[in-house]
Amino acid sequence: MDKHTICLLNDSFPPIIDGVANAVVNYAENIEKHHGHAVVVTPAVPGADDSGFPFPVVRYPSIDTRRLVGYVAGYPFSPETALRVREEKVELLHTHCPIASAILARSLREVVDAPLVLTYHTKYDIDIAKAVKSRLLQESAIRALVQNVNACDEVWVVSRGAGENLRSLGYEGAYTVMENGVDVPRGRVSAAAVAAATAGYDLPDGVPLFLFVGRLMWYKGLHIILDALRALREQGQDFRMVFIGAGGDEKEVRAEVETLRLSDRCFFTGSIADRETLRAWYSRADLFLFPSTFETVVLLSKGEIDSKKVRVEFSLEDMDMSGFQKGATYEQIKAYVLEHTGLKVSSLYISQIKRKCGLDVGQNYNLSKKEDAKVPKCPPEKEAAIRDALKYFQMI
Repeated sequence: MDKHTICLLNDSFPPIIDGVANAVVNYAENIEKHHGHAVVVTPAVPGADDSGFPFPVVRYPSIDTRRLVGYVAGYPFSPETALRVREEKVELLHTHCPIASAILARSLREVVDAPLVLTYHTKYDIDIAKAVKSRLLQESAIRALVQNVNACDEVWVVSRGAGENLRSLGYEGAYTVMENGVDVPRGRVSAAAVAAATAGYDLPDGVPLFLFVGRLMWYKGLHIILDALRALREQGQDFRMVFIGAGGDEKEVRAEVETLRLSDRCFFTGSIADRETLRAWYSRADLFLFPSTFETVVLLSKGEIDSKKVRVEFSLEDMDMSGFQKGATYEQIKAYVLEHTGLKVSSLYISQIKRKCGLDVGQNYNLSKKEDAKVPKCPPEKEAAIRDALKYFQMI
């Protein structure tokens, strides 16, 4: 088989860790080991040490915006990067992000005369909405994203859901579903490895251990997890909960754990990059919790983690089940609107828009006793924000 030189580009890469960064590392390591030569091009991160990778990592200028959005902002206009990539005699460009990396890849294509493939991994519109509060700027950013996708020679998506999300942003071209592999072997690790990885945490034998692995962002369904844990505690069910990961909402999540009086049973490990340590946690856990509607693909959907059965009985009578259904509570809608637009909306406004959309709003028991009482109408900008939330929660 002929060996080829592939250039992989992405806006995130270790020490910044997320699912796409891990996928790029896996691509590069497997290309370097089995198929030829890999070159990774990614924004510079203060303190990054790339010496441990078996492939070259080319860093281009960036602005450190991690305190704002958790990532650095790459400046994708770098003549030095173009020269370095040309020296590597790259035969294919593969960008894993449709933003800065795609802009840089488009310029590199002119320099190295190589085809450009883009893999669309995740719901970038959600990340854009979190980073940019102005609706006008959000729409402009999404248009630029779609233009970058249209400019590529071939488009891959990691799942059917990712393709549907890309279509919803306005992309009308062809794409191929190209699933990611996983880098966690089948089977459990030894009891000694489990003990070493989980040492220092209060995890009694016989007490169910729940596990979440991922970025600590509310849109991962963390409210649903915490609500379920609260219900379990109120019903006298003992348990332990471990969150592995970091993210922009971590401080708020920790605060909510304190508010719900769950801090004695919930533990935060921070990010864990070592796959064997992660395997140890997977092996130790009784139940993996991941109620996210954000993901386009998850590790467990591949069936790569051996599971064990645990029986946990509790009543759902006092538990808010709307998060598990195709919908959301008023509080969830308010939280979504506030988080993505900075607007505060009332239950009245939500009811008005739900009625406009033909949704059931139940009976209003708080009607004014005045015959001529004036009911405020939802302003257009808040109506648009509420409609976006209803779409996000798949209610319309």
